[in-house]
Formats: sequence, C-alpha cells, structure tokens
Amino acid sequence: MAGGVRYSRALIFGASVVSIAAVMAEGSLAQTASRPAEDASSERPKAKRKPQVAQQATPEVMNARAQVGAAAPVQVLDTITVAATKTKERAIDALAPVSSISLDQIQGIQPNRLSGIFYAVPSVSFQERGDDPATVVNIRGLQDFGRVAVVVDGARQNYQRTGHNANGSFFLDPELIGGVDVVRGPTANIYGSGAIGGLVSFRTKDINDVLRPGERWGVDLSGSYGSNNNRGLGSVFGGVRATPDVDIFGGAVYRTQGNYKDGNGTEIGNTGNQVESGLMKLTVRPALGHEVKFGAVFQDFQYDVGQFNRGPVATAAQRALYQGSSVYASDTKNYTGTVTWNYSLPSDNLFDWHMSLYGNRVDNDQTKTYHYSTSGAAYCGAGNFGNNISGCVGDTRGYVLNTYGIDVNNTTRFNVGDWRNAVTWGVDAFQDDVITTDSRGNSNITTPSGIRTVSGGFMQLKQNYSNWFEAVSAVRYDRYDLDSGNTHAGGDRFSPKITLGVTPVPGFQPYVSYAEGYRAPSITETVISGAHATGGGPAFFPCPDGTVGLFCFLPNPNLRPEVGKNKEVGFNLKFDNIFSANDSFRGKINLFRNDVSDYIDLVASAPTPVPPFGSFSQYYQYQNIANARIQGFEAETMYDAGSWFIGVAGHYIQGKNVATNIGLATITPRKVVTTGGVRLLDRTLILTAQWASFGANNDVPAGYLPSTGYELVNLYLTYNATRDIVFTASIDNLLNQYYRPYAIPGSSTDGTSQNDVLWSSPGPGRVYKAGMKIHFGGA
Repeated sequence: MAGGVRYSRALIFGASVVSIAAVMAEGSLAQTASRPAEDASSERPKAKRKPQVAQQATPEVMNARAQVGAAAPVQVLDTITVAATKTKERAIDALAPVSSISLDQIQGIQPNRLSGIFYAVPSVSFQERGDDPATVVNIRGLQDFGRVAVVVDGARQNYQRTGHNANGSFFLDPELIGGVDVVRGPTANIYGSGAIGGLVSFRTKDINDVLRPGERWGVDLSGSYGSNNNRGLGSVFGGVRATPDVDIFGGAVYRTQGNYKDGNGTEIGNTGNQVESGLMKLTVRPALGHEVKFGAVFQDFQYDVGQFNRGPVATAAQRALYQGSSVYASDTKNYTGTVTWNYSLPSDNLFDWHMSLYGNRVDNDQTKTYHYSTSGAAYCGAGNFGNNISGCVGDTRGYVLNTYGIDVNNTTRFNVGDWRNAVTWGVDAFQDDVITTDSRGNSNITTPSGIRTVSGGFMQLKQNYSNWFEAVSAVRYDRYDLDSGNTHAGGDRFSPKITLGVTPVPGFQPYVSYAEGYRAPSITETVISGAHATGGGPAFFPCPDGTVGLFCFLPNPNLRPEVGKNKEVGFNLKFDNIFSANDSFRGKINLFRNDVSDYIDLVASAPTPVPPFGSFSQYYQYQNIANARIQGFEAETMYDAGSWFIGVAGHYIQGKNVATNIGLATITPRKVVTTGGVRLLDRTLILTAQWASFGANNDVPAGYLPSTGYELVNLYLTYNATRDIVFTASIDNLLNQYYRPYAIPGSSTDGTSQNDVLWSSPGPGRVYKAGMKIHFGGA
C-alpha cells in the first residue's frame, strides 16, 4: 500500500505542477473568454407561428437537460457521438437508442458515485454495495462478465471478482469524467465483442473542458462538501497550449466520506472511503489533420469491504453465530494508459482514421481485519480467528487484472447520385490476464487465474438517400481463445446488423433495426473448479480433483458463447421554434425485444441427502441454460423554452428465463424520471427538481430477496455568480427514502443469509451538498 500511495502522490503532484505552471505562465489573470451564449441571446426575435423542424442546433438553444449544471449551448441529445456507428452524428439523429451525458450535468449533480449521473438515462441501472466504491452497470437487465462493454478513453474495463455481489465492476471517480455516451442493446456490437447488453463509453476531462475559446492557459479549482457523512471533494484541472500544435493537460482529485445512514437512520458500516486520482494528457498535432494523444489515469481507492450483522436475528444463538461477514482493508489501484492517433480532413473522403492502443491494470490488495465469529483457532492459530473460506485475520489476498488492447477503424465516404455513402471498417482485440492470490482463503477457486484473448473486426455501410432515407448495414466477426491450466477453449462467429430509417416529415424519423451480439465466456465461467471450502464445518462432498468441501465447482470448457438477437423499433423527434422562438423539443422512443440464446448461468445439481444436515447440491457449474427474453419500452424526452424546461425519461422492462417463465433477478422493471426547472437572473441561476420513480422487481428466482420500489426526489441549484465563479448546491433523496435498488441472493431478512450484501445494499438517506468552482485563464 505504501508504494501505491507514493505513486498516487507523485501523479497528483505532477498534475498539480502542470496546473500551477499554467497559472504562472501569465503575470496577470487576463480574462478573455467571451460571454456565454445564453447571455448574448437574451433578446429573442418574435415568435413564429408555425413550428420548425430542427435541422441543426443553434447556439441560442439551451441545454434542456442541463437541469443540474450550467447552461450549455445545446440540448444534450444534440451532442456529437460516435458510439453507435463509429461515425460522427448527433445522438438525436442516430438510428439507435443512444444517450449522452454532458460535463455540465455531471458538475451540477456533484455525484459521489457514478450511478448518480445516470438517473435520467432509460434502461440503465446499477448494482452497488455501499462498502465498495466499484461500479456495476446494468443495461436492459444485462450485466456481469462483460455483457455491458465499459470503456474509459477507449480502454476496456473488464475487472471481475467473484463474491457475494455482481461479477463484473470497474473503478472510476466521477470528477475525472468529461462526458458519457450510452448505447443500449447489441446495436453496439461494432464497438467490440461482448456488448449484448450495450455500451457505456466514458471520456475523461481534456484541455477543451477547462480552456475557453481564446485562452492559451486555464485552471479550474473545485471543492464541495456534503452531509451524510462528511463528503469532501477537492480537485484541480489545468492545461496550457504550449504551441499551436502541442497541448499539455493535467488534473488531480481527492475525495473522502464517512459511513452514511440509510433512509431509516441506520448507519451502513464501512461505507466511508478515500479516493486519490489524477490524469495527465499530452496532445501533439504533427501534421495537418493528424492528432496524437498520450493519456494516463491513476486512481487509488482505499476502503473497508464487509459488514457487521445488525440483525434483527431471531435468537441470541443466531446473534452469536452470525456476526456479519469478514471485513477486509482494501487498497485498489487502477492504472490506465492510452495512445490514440486520429486523422481527419474535410477535404479527404478516403480516410477518417482512428487508432487506439491501451493498457489497463486493476490491482486490488486486501488484508483481512475482522472475522464474523470467534472460531477458527484450530485453523488460524491460538488467539486468531478465521476459516478456510475467507482466511484468517491478518491474511492478505489479491486480485489483479491486466488488460491490453488495440482498436483501429477508418471511414471512407463517396456519393453515387443522390446516395451519400460511408464505408467503415475496423479491427479490435484485447487480452485479459487474471492473477489471483490468496494465502489461506478460497479466492483462488472462486476467481481463477487465466488468460483470455478476444478479437474481431467489422464492416459497415451507412447510406443516406436525399434527406428522407437512411440505411445502416454491418457485419462483425468475433473470435476468442481462453487458456487456464489444462483448460483450453475458443470459438468464433459472424454477427449481422441492419437498420432502416425514414423521415416522412421533417423532425419525425421512425426506424427499425435488427442486430446480433456475441459474448465469449469469461475465465471464471469456463475454468472455475474445485471444492468450496467448509468454513470450519464438516465437508459434505468429495470433488473430482480429490478435494472435499461444502460443494464442488465444475469447469465447463464446452460452454457456448451467448448470442443476443435484438429487434427494435424507434422514433427520433426533433423540433425547434414550436411555441416561441428558440424553444426546442427532443425525444427518442424505443420498443425492443432481445432474445439471448445460450444464456450462461450458474446451475446447481439436484440436491443430495447429507444426514443429519439435510439435502444439498453437490455440484455447481456454469452452463448454457434456455434462452432469456428481455423486452420493453424506453423514452427520453425534453422540452426547453429557454427560461424553463421539463422532460420525462424512463423505461418499462420485462425479463424472463423462457424455459421456466421465471423473471431475471437483474431486471429493474420500471423507472420514470421527471425533470423540470427554471433559469432566472438572466439565466445565471438554474433551479431544478427531479423525481425518479422506481418499481420493485418481485419476479425473481427462488432464493432471492426482491428489490424495493422507491421514489427519489432531488433538488439542484447552479448559480453563475460571475463568469469565473460558479456555486452549486443540491439535496439528494429529499424525502429520506429507504431503498434497496436490486434483488439480493439469499431470501432471508434476518441476517443469516448473504448478510454482507443485504446490509450494504441500501442507498444513502438525505444528503445536502454545496460546492464552488473557480476558473483562471488567460491568453
């Protein structure tokens, strides 16, 4: 841990030096940035009687979803994105269920966790533990083992550790983020293998997020404080355009909080943490149209994971036996390095080139500090506690994932008559190297080491005829190879995609789409093998490898990859100047059905009598079960009149195992989010209210505790006191609701089953936050 602290301090110091150097580069704090567009457009032309269709967002159109951030120049659905087709287009124009989140929104929310910025994005939910700062993202009911592709600056985030929670997570501090794109469903398959649920693409902050037009250097200093409990944040980001062709940018973040209380007033143990992070970027433009960017991100998360049992339990004997779970002091370091090369010129139709090389390392070191009972002296030694599942107090264990990858694509454009064509091809590959160490526990069994290589390529043709027809057709090839010990597995497949859209009247664009996605089995799913340790009790079963335990994990080298087949109907709605000059409406509506064949799940064998204890399953193995079907409705809408705005976003989803007609535990069946606000004082003051209504998931398999339904009301304020000083304030969970947002394995509520997840799953109660950002800059 000491080495990691030294590294984090060094990076944060380096980033700070860049920012301070930028400040000192000028003797005076010259303020050259132009007045925000909204101030310049305060005098509107007279309203037109007839609504006009939005062809291109104008600077006067306010960001309708900047309800929690400074007034941005355009609606967020007008954001340029490449997530859906690898070609630049506005999210509202994409024939795909695409959403974007802007930096203004993120800064206004002041999120402590990533989940806070996704409330208004349809079909996106999270499975988080309060005592673990890692993020688990779920799109349309799919999560775990890479079913949702998560990338940060193009680098895949594939970390996975098997335990009493989700099988797949990543670490990212919200203060580092400059923007997010979300693509829902397998239509994201050209972005890489595995994305049968969708894609979440994060962009970290860069020099254009700090420097204003006309500035050569700039620095943003930010700080905030929140209640429930001592939520502190400090950050500095700064950059300098050393020459017209060289940019240098850096930033550092420090975040801390104590244990929070849920809506019932119960303190959730070990929910305090400390995060230190930083980034550095060097951008060079060696020739006309070429840009090469070198990026590095470092993060250090220090926290304790594990829960004490707070009951209620039925008897004193149970209370003595089930004293929570083991607790581990955890130090997780995440290193990300990227090199990207982009080439594009408006006059060059042959090449629109992108290449990215990346490496990502997650190193999670844990030391056991508490055992849930006073037993284990025979195993751990006199005066010590523990067992052969979680190890003994003082033992260490580690989970390391090294991911290396490459992503290359190019677009060629040409016209044939009235047909505008864009041909995009690409290749990508990544390798995961999992290294698990556990001195006396069971982690080597549950999260096995191994190497997996996944590669693929695609070809896409995007065609536009006149201004009323668009077609996107693509095919992707995927291949994977997996090696761990004596187990070897592999496979490949072609996955098609076709989308057709028409614009019968300006502003109304219906489309239909069919897309397939392919997810290769993970290392854990394929090679997990051996006995689950007994925890000090009797061994129930012998295992094929000669070990004995409570039950046996069986490997499955014959696992077939999952294939998602998604059918979709969508509508893009885009109108300007509807009731008054410069008002706007944006909407994306989707109906979908995703049939996932060969869905992989952990399957138990038929129970076997184990006198006198009862009947138990001897074997657990990941298998291809019957198909899963997930279908639903999504909507994302916003009307913005300039001085006020209102929008509704949300989804209704059903997900079932087709063979059993039993619901999937990972579904969030209903989410409806209403956001409204006003802009006052020449639009320098933004007041926003957000009401998020979530439905409970009661259709879950046996052995799961259903999630709760709940209502979250959040209030936000952003005040641009001057051009360079911005104040923010918010109240999260105004009604102080208690909620558990996801179903939990283990049907018991008395603390005797899966209690570490049960007691760490409730979200925080009411939280008050206030912050300030100061900008310095000059020419």
